Amino acid sequence: MDRRTFLKGSAALGAAGLAPHLAAPALAQPAKVLRFVPQANLANFDPIWGTQYVVRNAAALVWDMLYGVDAQLKPQRQMVESEEVSADGLTWTFRLRPGLKFHDGEPVLPKDVVASLTRWMARDPMGLMIRAIQAELSPVDDRSFRWQLKKPFPKLLLALGKNNAPCAFIMPERIARTDPFTQITEYVGSGPMKFARSEWVPGARAVFEKFSDYMPRDEPSSWLAGGKRMLLDRVEWVIMPDPATASAALQNGEVDWWENPIPDLVPLLRKNSNINVDIADPLGNIGAFRMNHLHPPFDNPKVRQAVLMGMNQEDYMRALIGDDDKLWKPLPGFFTPGTPLYSEAGGQKIGKGDIAAAKKLLAEAGYKGEPVVCVVAQDQPITKNMGDVTADLLKQMGMKVDFVATDWGTVGTRRASKAPPSQGGWNMFHTWHAGADCINPAVYPAIRANGDKAWFGWPDLPPVEAGITEWFDAADPAAEKAAIDKVNAAAVAGGVYVPTGYFLGYQAWRKNVTGVGKGPLPFTWGVSKA
Repeated sequence: MDRRTFLKGSAALGAAGLAPHLAAPALAQPAKVLRFVPQANLANFDPIWGTQYVVRNAAALVWDMLYGVDAQLKPQRQMVESEEVSADGLTWTFRLRPGLKFHDGEPVLPKDVVASLTRWMARDPMGLMIRAIQAELSPVDDRSFRWQLKKPFPKLLLALGKNNAPCAFIMPERIARTDPFTQITEYVGSGPMKFARSEWVPGARAVFEKFSDYMPRDEPSSWLAGGKRMLLDRVEWVIMPDPATASAALQNGEVDWWENPIPDLVPLLRKNSNINVDIADPLGNIGAFRMNHLHPPFDNPKVRQAVLMGMNQEDYMRALIGDDDKLWKPLPGFFTPGTPLYSEAGGQKIGKGDIAAAKKLLAEAGYKGEPVVCVVAQDQPITKNMGDVTADLLKQMGMKVDFVATDWGTVGTRRASKAPPSQGGWNMFHTWHAGADCINPAVYPAIRANGDKAWFGWPDLPPVEAGITEWFDAADPAAEKAAIDKVNAAAVAGGVYVPTGYFLGYQAWRKNVTGVGKGPLPFTWGVSKA
């Protein structure tokens, strides 16, 4: 019996009875409680310390932002009432909306904003760019603050409102003063929901309760913008790493919404008249095989190129998607298909599965049999399936594989280590990037190649950074596209990371739940349950 047959059979059998670790049936739930199965365990909860989507998604409930991008990827005012920018573009003055409160009852003040942005700038790629040209960031009065720059930064509002992690969430000053490389231990925000810290059981559940003093904006909600109206009193995240268990729980009504059902189980869910299934995000996702450029063997560009030659994107996509060809496509580059900056420049050799050429290049690189420490999260179907394909690929290429099977929370911690793999570090891990995060370099940390300031793996590739600088300075769309072609070609040549393909994902929810939208986050505002 193969894996897909086993999963389908387990999900169908599980639907006949309650998932064993859930104590209460759905009928015992209050009417305004939504039970949600997230993509992974909420192992830590600091939205600045790392970039895991599961943390970002939870954080969007608890912490608010000065601006938020809408479904057109345009930043709109959120906590801000107004902004003014000087004619030379060097001085920005912002005024907060009146009456903003944190969950502990304290007012949101400019000092909180200043401390929060200072912490965010230390970790975010766009934040680091702003910090490099910052003259001063300071409060003006009880509702206003001023940002003075040494040179204009036209994409400032996009930086403050972007949806890719780390987002510029606003915290109380006392929390925001935490070292940006140390995790916070207090979770107080001013967003539409409060985090029920006492009910948090990592590996089992996380709970969010409606914040009665939250004041949504008047505009309709759109992604992170507009009025975040909470129609639910309570959202319970139920951690279910086993897809068959999650499927059974959704069919039984024990849970209401499953963020990322695996494609193998979608036909079964569609047969249930009480369940809706749809594409979660039309912009899709880009799979990623991330290599550590600091340590052998991937410190050698020829070894990275060998992997790009030897891997077959179809193998990865079949492992993720199965036989539905409408859900994936080859990706000879790094930018989201169907968006203005999509590029295939230099990507002709990506993902062709040429093992012979890969072996030849590996020999030329002088590979000496060093073990490749593959850190693979088993509780996340996307990473587990890709990890299995990669382990087989590297062995076919003649590389020694040290396969570390772990959980997604541990991957999130371990990948931040620059230690040698033999001392608790790593050589590779898998992840994926939402298509909304890969439309241009401003919102795409994973494409950066600026050494110590780059994302995990720390590639140092000046040609990539030169192209990104050219894009930031571009005066028109044609110049932007020309710059991105240079970025794509240089990223392929240097092996910033290995794109494993472009794919769409599903979400599933019960039909008594309304208001479920599409996008890079599971937006809970506007969602109700009958």
